[in-house]
Formats: sequence, structure tokens, C-alpha cells
Amino acid sequence: MRKKALVVDDNRDNLLLEKDLLEVAGFEVLEAENAAGGIAIARREKPDIIIMDVRLPDMRGTEAAKILRQNKETRDIPIVFVTASVMAEGREEIKAITNTGFIGKPINTRTFAKEISQLLSEFSNILKSQIQKR
Repeated sequence: MRKKALVVDDNRDNLLLEKDLLEVAGFEVLEAENAAGGIAIARREKPDIIIMDVRLPDMRGTEAAKILRQNKETRDIPIVFVTASVMAEGREEIKAITNTGFIGKPINTRTFAKEISQLLSEFSNILKSQIQKR
């Protein structure tokens, strides 16, 4: 069964590039251009991983992630932030949110899908360990 990824980015060019790279790698890709749309799709579709920009027009991606972490059905979905705008304090904010990762922009088109697959695998192992502790 294909893995399902949700890409949330208000820059249409970035969104389509990431979507194309993931589809070529075998992912089923859902898309949203703002945080509210991303949250709604995540709740409805429960993707295996979310790839989200930090700077979105309606709220920061990190705020959207915190909302998703409060919902029982979406709290364990790994989130990878893809952004050019993260300073040291922003990275700390991302690290404080469970099951998150970071990929800087501009993305490497040759390795992007592989990085996402590797992060998904790592998050799956972490999640199994967390579930065993619950």
C-alpha cells in the first residue's frame, strides 16, 4: 500500500515540486495551501506524514502542528518542516514538538523524497517505542 503524504505550502511552485518528487517516489500526495486546510485534511485523511512550511498565511506551521498534536487521531503523525526561514530559536520551537523533523530550503530535488522516506521510517520506529511505553 502506498504511503500517504500531505504537503502544506502556500507557495504553489514549492508545493507542486514537492508533490511531484513524492509522487515519483511512490507516495500518494494530498495538498493544502494554508494551515487550516492542512489541519482539516490531516484530520480527515490521516496521512502517514505531513510536510509543512513554517510560514503560512493563516498561522505558523508550528502552531498548526501543536493543534494536530492535541487531537488523538493526528497527534502521532510525523511532521517535517520544510523552510528557508528557520533561525536557531525556530529550530528549538520545532524540536519542542514531538515527532518532527526539518529540511532546509532550497530542497535538494535528488534527495528530497529519500529524506522524507528515511524520516518516516525513523518516526515509525520512535512511535512504536512510544506506544509500548503508553
